[in-house]
Amino acid sequence: MTTTPTQINAIVGEPEVVEDAARAETSDAWLMLKEAAIALRELQVKDGSIPSADQHATAREHVAAIIAGIRALTPAFPHDSEYLAASVADFERWAASDFGVPDFLDSLVAFQPQQHRIDGIRHLVVFPMYTQNGSPDRLVEALIVEAIWPEFIAELEAGDYGNKLFVSLRLVDFTPGYDTNSAVLFPETVAMREIPSFTWGAIFQDREAARYRRVVRAASEITKLDLPAEAARMLDDHDLTEQAFVMWDIIHDRTHMRGDLPFDPFMIKQRMPYFLYSLEELRCDLTAFRESVAIEKRLSARDDLSATEQQMLEHAGLVQYAVIFDRIFRFAITGSRVRNYDGLGGQLLFAWLHQRGVLHWTDTQLAFDWDEVPDAVIALSDAVNELYWRSIDRPKTAHWLAAYELVRSVLTPNPASVWARGLPDEVLSGAPKGYTDQVLDDEFPLSMFFEALEKKMRPVIESTAGIRASDE
Repeated sequence: MTTTPTQINAIVGEPEVVEDAARAETSDAWLMLKEAAIALRELQVKDGSIPSADQHATAREHVAAIIAGIRALTPAFPHDSEYLAASVADFERWAASDFGVPDFLDSLVAFQPQQHRIDGIRHLVVFPMYTQNGSPDRLVEALIVEAIWPEFIAELEAGDYGNKLFVSLRLVDFTPGYDTNSAVLFPETVAMREIPSFTWGAIFQDREAARYRRVVRAASEITKLDLPAEAARMLDDHDLTEQAFVMWDIIHDRTHMRGDLPFDPFMIKQRMPYFLYSLEELRCDLTAFRESVAIEKRLSARDDLSATEQQMLEHAGLVQYAVIFDRIFRFAITGSRVRNYDGLGGQLLFAWLHQRGVLHWTDTQLAFDWDEVPDAVIALSDAVNELYWRSIDRPKTAHWLAAYELVRSVLTPNPASVWARGLPDEVLSGAPKGYTDQVLDDEFPLSMFFEALEKKMRPVIESTAGIRASDE
């Protein structure tokens, strides 16, 4: 529902002050703020500006409601008071400048959720931003979120898996940019005049867990997979699954800049073949898997575990199931076939396990040799790590070619692939752009197994857009 200027004028004067974050999402102040943000989005264009002067009076009404909502909600979020004050100032400046391209750098710098990693603490978040796997436009988004930080994760992070930038969140309520597949809150998506040093990155593990449970439940039924007891337990226990994803993500996130790797493994500002992004994301997931195996072995050898160590041991095993099933059942068949790097990573993991005889598709039934799966997954991790280690001594394009050969050794390229036939000399001797231009949108098409699975799973995958824990 969109709030009209007349409605806003009736309530914008003195909205009720909200002092309890636990009831913020049902308060009139939040509902007013959210509805005004949704209305304002309809006036914005791709870069976040509102170019039509005829719409500025209406836009100011909506901004006034957003500001009034923020002020009324601020007492419920005292740890964010500096940020919320800066947000009001940014909205006021944007309106005063006739709604040019928004600049919310000041409020972004003031927002520091990584300083409040306390289980259950909430944040009010309002920015013009795009949402990864959601809205490509920098529109105003408003969220109420809640931190997920159980004791065993705090202990994990304080030990061998330190990651001061990592923030784990749960969605409470949100505007349409998050009524999508987006499961992250990243500062780089915010509209701002310059790029600061980023001090946090957040993932919504509640959404990841809810998607996982719905998708894996359906996929295991379709493939007649006999789930191990602990894996089956995840499908009936959201909190258990949510915390497993927190453990997976904290190890994954810290892996991006650790190890023997290219100077800039993610190459954010470079244009490179999408299978390089596939290998980087897969490398981090495989590291989370192998570290979970190591944690499980180490803690299983002791009989004097604390309560938090018992939780860590339990979730270490669950992370292994989560990595395999999320990668295979969701990543591989979610999204379009246009340079789908997460999809390619899922295909690669499935084929690697199948070709090493620890995954079986026989008599139209899926099965795993679970005792042998960890060694097979770690072997793939070793192969990617070896590729990265060798890349340090290789030119960039030679690294790209070696990466392609690794993927090609497991997956069959598109029959029309120029890369598979061999790039011509003029490309090999030219600029890196020529290499990238020759990569097909769907360089490694789905196998017959995944083609059939995707058709059966399509309605389930589509149903997970905008999902939250309460939907399960």
